[in-house]
Amino acid sequence: MSEATARNRHSELWLSALGSVRERVGQVPHFNHSGRIVRATGLVLEAVGIRLPLGSNCLIDITEPHTEAQHRVAEAEVVGFGADKLFLMPLGDIEGLVPGAAVYPLDRDGERNGKRYPVGAELLGRVLDGFGNPIDGRGPPLRCKYRPAVPEPINPLSRKPIESQIDVGIRAINALISIGNGQRMGLFAGSGVGKSVLMGMMARYTSADVVVVGLIGERGREVKEFIDRNLGPEGLQRSVVVAAPADASPLQRLHGATYATLLAEEFRDMGYNVLLFMDSLTRYAMAQREIALAIGEAPATKGYPPSVFAKLPALIERTGNGAVGSGSITAIYTVLTEGDDQQDPIADSARAILDGHIVLSRSLAESGHYPAIDIEASVSRTIDSIIPEQQYRQALRLKQNYSVYRRNHDLISVGAYAQGHDEKLDAAVARYPKIEAFLQQGVGERASVEESAAALARVMEGA
Repeated sequence: MSEATARNRHSELWLSALGSVRERVGQVPHFNHSGRIVRATGLVLEAVGIRLPLGSNCLIDITEPHTEAQHRVAEAEVVGFGADKLFLMPLGDIEGLVPGAAVYPLDRDGERNGKRYPVGAELLGRVLDGFGNPIDGRGPPLRCKYRPAVPEPINPLSRKPIESQIDVGIRAINALISIGNGQRMGLFAGSGVGKSVLMGMMARYTSADVVVVGLIGERGREVKEFIDRNLGPEGLQRSVVVAAPADASPLQRLHGATYATLLAEEFRDMGYNVLLFMDSLTRYAMAQREIALAIGEAPATKGYPPSVFAKLPALIERTGNGAVGSGSITAIYTVLTEGDDQQDPIADSARAILDGHIVLSRSLAESGHYPAIDIEASVSRTIDSIIPEQQYRQALRLKQNYSVYRRNHDLISVGAYAQGHDEKLDAAVARYPKIEAFLQQGVGERASVEESAAALARVMEGA
């Protein structure tokens, strides 16, 4: 090789290396965007000097400049904007924040490259917070996939129809308020009527492949109690629990519900039949109300801004059956009825969106009737297409007998009832002890779909 050729070859190598370096340097931002905090009121911080899209995350420098205090930052999310101001909601403690504190984008170039959450079968048996961080002391999950918080919606025309019944292990539900694979049900209850115990029984006894539990906005004490006492080791083994208790920030409670739904969607896409519990939908709505009111949205119905009623169907419609070849998500959302008021705006809105509702009665609970399911007020909108016609007729007949007896209970109690005057009432009185025994079930007792149907047939024999 001649000397000139060698020099040319050497120059080409240098130019190639220089081009590679230039390309890498060109990818580095020329400056670091930052803004500053100008106002802090209630739950919301206002920042100027920085532009970020809704849903983006940023870091706030809590430490006061020119001090020897330990450097500390807090993460916040963009929840709104107005004119040149961003409205931020912190995800953690911001004690010590000073006016003019610096704000930096957490996502590169100010873009939200997606809150991504861990999903997959490796999370079975784990307990996580609303952002996907483990809180069970077992370290970070390994070999997990990560998915964005809100996937693409499913075309409603591509969903499989609800054709089969899911076994939840509760006799009254399996026989009288039958739930289909892919159905969305509401569990309407006041405080202290046994909804957590009922959920725990269904989680242990269900025929679903996987159980996802979202404990949103409930008391922190109840999280451990539900896992240890209601769910138990057997139930936890095939479950994933997402806990965002009442003392968590409104954003964490909101993301907790989204994350629990995302986990269920991943298992559905893997072909599993999933049972999703969300306890509670009311606390999710309250978290959105806190955020919306803090950024200035006007209240509409009983203090709830319009965005709350837009969020509910967006969350619920992500569950249900997937496309042909995938699994299903059967979702049960608990709805707190304040003072047992069934016309609460959240309860009323949820009832219109869901495919049925199970109502727990305080009067039944106070009389020692467990589970305290009010079968007169409860309904499944798919029951006639997922159970045999004979069982459907028997279920209707039992409800009629129960309703007739309850309406005439006072007359019977005072001895004003005389047999032979009303054929329907006579049948109801004769059958009521069997009906009451049928509707009650011990916590340690499991009743399969087949056993529930057989028990119903025995109660209604001859009807």
